[in-house]
Amino acid sequence: MTGLEGEGGIGYMRGMSARQADPRGPFMLEAIGRVTSTYQRRFGTPQQASAVDSDAAAVLVLDPVKIPAEALADLEGMDRIWVITWLHRGGGWSPQVFPPRGPRQRRGLFSTRSPDRPNPIGLSAVELVRVEGWDLHVRGIDLLDGTPILDIKPYVPLFDSRQTDRIGWFGAAGERVFDVRADDRYTGSA
Repeated sequence: MTGLEGEGGIGYMRGMSARQADPRGPFMLEAIGRVTSTYQRRFGTPQQASAVDSDAAAVLVLDPVKIPAEALADLEGMDRIWVITWLHRGGGWSPQVFPPRGPRQRRGLFSTRSPDRPNPIGLSAVELVRVEGWDLHVRGIDLLDGTPILDIKPYVPLFDSRQTDRIGWFGAAGERVFDVRADDRYTGSA
């Protein structure tokens, strides 16, 4: 069994195989673990893993009932990993938001990295320090304590790092990336 078929398949309703799944949903996601970090509130948490406190340590505590030890084989050889999470402490979403960088101007939600989204899925590239059993010690976290982990993937620069020239409105606002923390500007109001 690949984890996509049969009972307990993550991403499909229980008892439904990949072939039976309706691509429009509904989908069921189950957390495979939780983040333990020093960040307790959205306000003051770095907005990007490369932001202020980029060396903040955390532990990704995976559930041994859901994740067999073999699934963690070969992670030790990785410098960085992607952590895919459910941003459980988000608010409602709005089609336009005020990002924390650049002029106070509404931007289309999908041109921002707001945590308040129709499906609040987080994606963080973190440094993998060490693996101890089901605990992944990481650095460069931008996630709140207790954030549910949906998946872990290797960060592979060959595939994950692309040189690009066009980054839209981020170009003018990017110089603030190292001094902006979460505040109330990623909201649809005000």
